[in-house]
Amino acid sequence: MTNPNRTFEGMRGRSALLLATCALALVACTDRAGNESASGQLGSAADKTEQATVAAARKAAELAEVARDKTKAYVTSPEVKEDAAAVKNALKNLGTAAVSTTDDAAITLSVSSALAKDPELSATRIDVETKAGTVRLAGPAPNAAAKARAGDIAKAVNGVATVDNQLVVSPG
Repeated sequence: MTNPNRTFEGMRGRSALLLATCALALVACTDRAGNESASGQLGSAADKTEQATVAAARKAAELAEVARDKTKAYVTSPEVKEDAAAVKNALKNLGTAAVSTTDDAAITLSVSSALAKDPELSATRIDVETKAGTVRLAGPAPNAAAKARAGDIAKAVNGVATVDNQLVVSPG
């Protein structure tokens, strides 16, 4: 005959083993479900990130188009065209003025050099100023003939349009 205590101990051991097996199975299921849940959450987060990136890229493209259109509209506006034309004219006038000033300086130098070659005029101090091709002579002249000759010498220089002879005859 069997010992009832032994049977009870054997059942208790088997029950404990069965409980441990169930607990391990439950933990494994929970871990697998947790892994599946974490995997699903990670995939969901990746999908949301991709959607946000696509939305941001679309928004950036829209803003770039708006900026391009506004820039194009500004550049082609009548105000900008008028300003560009004004700048163009100012630069053209500046260039003309610079050429004119250079030409006037060259004329002044040429007239002064020509007057210095005349023996009677070289001893006197004659101021020569040129503006837009008009030469002004100022200072003393030894006599009326020298004054007239100074005007003729100035008129003979290339680029001189007119001569304003303001020399004053004052004998030596």
